[in-house]
Order: sequence, then structure tokens, then C-alpha cells
Amino acid sequence: MQTLQLTLDNSLPADWQRATLVGRVWLPGALAGPAVVVIRDGEVLDITAHFATLSLVLDSEAPVEAVRQADGVSLGSLASLLSNSGEQRDVGQPFLLAPADLQVIKAAGVTFAASMIERVIEEKAGGDAQRAEQIRTLVQEVIGDNLRDLRPGSPEAMRLKQVLIEQNMWSQYLEVGIGPDAEIFTKAPIMAAVGSGSAIGVHPGSSWNNPEPEVVLAVDSRGRIHGATLGNDVNLRDFEGRSALLLSKAKDNNASCALGPFIRLFDEHFNLDDVRRCDVALRVEGQEGYVLNGKSSMSQISRDPADLAGQTLNRNHQYPDGFVLFLGTLFAPVDDRDQPGQGFTHKEGDVVSISSPLLGALHNRVTGSDQAPVWAFGVGALMRNLARRGVLG
Repeated sequence: MQTLQLTLDNSLPADWQRATLVGRVWLPGALAGPAVVVIRDGEVLDITAHFATLSLVLDSEAPVEAVRQADGVSLGSLASLLSNSGEQRDVGQPFLLAPADLQVIKAAGVTFAASMIERVIEEKAGGDAQRAEQIRTLVQEVIGDNLRDLRPGSPEAMRLKQVLIEQNMWSQYLEVGIGPDAEIFTKAPIMAAVGSGSAIGVHPGSSWNNPEPEVVLAVDSRGRIHGATLGNDVNLRDFEGRSALLLSKAKDNNASCALGPFIRLFDEHFNLDDVRRCDVALRVEGQEGYVLNGKSSMSQISRDPADLAGQTLNRNHQYPDGFVLFLGTLFAPVDDRDQPGQGFTHKEGDVVSISSPLLGALHNRVTGSDQAPVWAFGVGALMRNLARRGVLG
């Protein structure tokens, strides 16, 4: 089995030398704990003395100016950090963490027409992959794939809803796909995400599951969008297909959320319009030689990223430490991996790579959520660690 390695070439944005990249790194030693870092001229600078958490960076008045002005302690070269963040890491040296700490990890679902149709198929198939292909044909005869230009909540969308009800094809997934209210849910607990190079977990009870390659917004406590990163919203299609009430079990398991490698802040070279135009590529490499390639284009999203952020934080719901928001995916794997009609599902040891030219690439190897490292460093541990290090203001 080939070892998963991270390098400058396979992990960073194409124009990384001019990008404003911030993230988190695990520091070894007597006071081992997470550090907030900024990448500057190929060097990793620890700015924890100025910002104890990454959430504080994003909540500052002007994050880009703040990290550019902050002096920091060098942790070595970016190349060395990436090299030590793969599977053969030396825990006595710094390595990458997910670029989120106190931010709530939120996700928007059913934001693309194609993935919406797949959610309908899951529901109609009751989580049975063998039934999915014939139902897929039936659903597309009724719904088609022409919903990408339909504005959710519009009069046209409401007329379509009535037609689908009459055809006995209405679904809870179509409600959030074309109705006025987006599906916004909590993907994982605060501090639970894993970073690039770490194992990602799939529930051992699932026999039909897939990666979900997504762009993830970084949003502060006032709802300002300051940047973006990449994410893998691991999904158990059989669990959610049996019942939408199993969404939390389908989405939230040990190591089932990956983020990284860094948050790219909005600056003179990168903004929200670039996010709106992002293409996100997916590659899955199995140990048996299997390869799956897919792509998700943000230009085909049904709801604007700013609207999704606004539906997450508003007068009805606040996030004092900000949040990160998965924007959903166009990708829905339907190609058979083994038996005809079985579709795609993960196998132990799959390497999943999610990439976009302006955001870099996120790499993780699949294992069981019961086999991934136990999550033990939560909010309480973070606060105690930062207090011991004397960096709490």
C-alpha cells in the first residue's frame, strides 16, 4: 500500500505564493497543543500569541491585515510541515490540523439539482443500492435534470412542487431543493474535524456510502464571509436513505468530517466570486487498483453561497465564535464499483483527494470510524491548554 504523502505540489493552490493562507498546526513538546499559523514566503509562522484561536483571527475587524501585520515564531518551512502531515508523521514535529477550532461546523444540503435527484433516489430506494438504478430512471423521467436554473422559493418552483405532488413524486429533499428554506445542519461537533493527511472515518455498519467534495466557507460571528477551504462531507447513503431522521448518524461519526489544508482568506487575489466559479475535483484510489474521478462545479449551485451563509446566521440563530459552512456538492457517484447495479461505496484503505486550483487539495485515507484515532481533544482541553501556555487574553 502506497503511503499517503503531502507536498507543495499536491496540496497548495496553484498561486499559493500570493495567497493569504491561515490554518492550525499541532505543536509537540511539554505544552503540546494547537497553534494558529499563517503562511508567509514559504514559511509557517505561529501567531498564537496574537490570536489564541483561528476563530479570533476571522472575528478580527480585518483578518487579512491582521495576519499580515502579526509577527510570529517560525515553525520551519511549509514543505517540511506538509511532509510531516502525511501518514508517516513524526508526532515530535509539527503537523497539520483542520483549519477550524471554535467555529461550529455547519453544512448545506441539496444545493445542486443533480445531487437533489440522488437524494430522492435514496429515499425511494429505502437505502437499498440494488433498487437505485431503476428508480433513478423513473425519477428522472418525472423530474428531469433541468432544475439548476430554477430559483428556490420562486413562483415557478412552487408550481413545479404542485406538479410533483400530483405525480406522487414529491420528496422532503425536493422541498429543501426548490423550496424557500435551505437545508442547514450541523455536520460535526466543534473541534471534531480532521485535517489533510489524517484518516477519515466511515461507520462500519454502512454498506453504501461516498465522499462529498465541497467548498467550505469561513464565516465570522457577524456573518461576514472571510475565506474558504475544502471539505469532505462523508455521507452514509444507506443510513439516510432508510430515514431522514437518521441524518445525524449518516453524517456525524468519528473522523467523518475533513477540512483543509488551509483557509484561503479573501484578499486582492481571491474573493467570493472566485468561490462561485470554483470547480472541485474528486479522485478516489482503491487498494485494488480502482480509480474514481468526479467533479463538482460551483457555477451550477442552486443557492448562492452568500444566501446560504445568511440562512445559517441571522436574527433567528447566532454563532458567537463563527462557523464554517459546507456548500454542498454536485457530485453523486452512480458508477458501479463491483457488482452491476450496486453503485459506488467506499472500501477500507481508499485514498480520497479533493482539489480545486485556488484552494489546493485535501487528502485522506478511509478507515472505519471505530478504527480512526479517538477524538479526545475538545473545547475544554483547548481552553486548559491555552491557559497553561499563557496565550489567553
